[in-house]
Amino acid sequence: MNHTTTAPKAATLKELKSSGYKPSTVKDELRRNVIAKLKAGETLFPGIVGYRDSVIPQIVNAILSKHDMLFLGLRGQAKTRILRLLPSLLDEWIPVLTDLDVNDDPIAPATVSGKRLVAEQGDAAKVSWVHRSDRYQEKLATPDVTIADLIGEVDLVKHAEGKYLSDERTMHFGLIPRSNRGLFAINELPDLAPRIQVGLFNVLEERDVQIRGYPIRFELDVCLIFTANPEDYTNRGRIVTPLKDRIGSVIRTHYPETVNEGIEVTQQNAWLDRGDTSAGVRVEWPAYMWEVVENVVRLARSSPHVSQASGVSVRTSIANAETVTSNAERRGIVTGETRVVPRVSDLNYLIASCRGKIEMTLADDDQSEDKLIKSLVGEAVKLVFNRHTKIDRYQNIVEQFKGNLTFPAGDDLPAEEVVANMAAIKPLSQGARALAEDLKVDASDAAMLASVGEFLLEGLYVNDRLSKYNSKGKTFFKK
Repeated sequence: MNHTTTAPKAATLKELKSSGYKPSTVKDELRRNVIAKLKAGETLFPGIVGYRDSVIPQIVNAILSKHDMLFLGLRGQAKTRILRLLPSLLDEWIPVLTDLDVNDDPIAPATVSGKRLVAEQGDAAKVSWVHRSDRYQEKLATPDVTIADLIGEVDLVKHAEGKYLSDERTMHFGLIPRSNRGLFAINELPDLAPRIQVGLFNVLEERDVQIRGYPIRFELDVCLIFTANPEDYTNRGRIVTPLKDRIGSVIRTHYPETVNEGIEVTQQNAWLDRGDTSAGVRVEWPAYMWEVVENVVRLARSSPHVSQASGVSVRTSIANAETVTSNAERRGIVTGETRVVPRVSDLNYLIASCRGKIEMTLADDDQSEDKLIKSLVGEAVKLVFNRHTKIDRYQNIVEQFKGNLTFPAGDDLPAEEVVANMAAIKPLSQGARALAEDLKVDASDAAMLASVGEFLLEGLYVNDRLSKYNSKGKTFFKK
């Protein structure tokens, strides 16, 4: 990680005292820096979209209250991302006593080893500087996590050297003591075995730890942060009640509340800028295609066929956007086009990027998931089409198809060919240009017009004005 400043120069306890440094707890640091950012009008969590008036005030209140925190939300609600932004609210550098297992404050040491070192060496004790990026530790909770992993274990080699078991120096510290003077996060807290959760009681309340029954009496200076899924939290009872009672603030997260917020999150996280020149194809998205892709996921989040307790992650939208981009890119590679615009036919491949991300309430057969995804895509196209235009405006196009007319469409056709085919059906060409104007895209751009034309035909299909069939891998619209 790039550091914005170089570490302070104080290298001994004497130099540190002369610098005017004053000890501060982690939670005091967080509180002080949040207050400063609020006063300066700075963004606390850059890149987090849609949480300004809902989630972020909860986090600020928790920090101002000096609370440990639990982020409670469904999968794909930026919980882990927020955790990893919290270290940016710490001081950039802090001094620690050199060569100790645990970060300890040189002026106010909390460990027996730190106190002994200062007593023996006095002002000559060596000081090192730790950047805030190194003061964050994260552990994914799994059933096999042990107390030794989190708290520590007796080091039998040190015991064999003649040290007493009750001596702190015989202990091999776990992740939480090693996070002293920093932040420690446990992802998916309900997955920790109940007996391990019980082991966190002292850490949360009394801030001391016991290893194999021996109390290690040093005041842990750590801010603990957890994440959990509300299904685990409320229905399965996987977080033991006394532990919930000891967590200061429970912060509820949520999915993007508007289509535009969802699109912004997807654009921010999806790999869309294919910077390599090997393909030689630029993919340019029209706004209405973004709306369709976002609404696929939004419809899934309200569908009775989808388990709402499980949720539908934002990662689904991100994967879908990448898939549509890739299929459009593939078309450009095959047809020799250097610039392509995503079309409705590219949405056929969303099945691959949605599989496994949408948990169904009931699955009749192996194809149920694929059928549901196709249905959601069709509903999304219908929703966006009817939002932008009126279906009755295109009755003259429907009339054209009554004479056994078929129109080829598909993700493999170059834009110029699609536009030429539309030109042979005058009402279709005129309708596509009028719709392009409604959608605020350039009708003189062949790639864009081909996309709009396909969107128009699909809009007529999902509104039951036309039908379509597949033959030899090709799609045809007909009456």
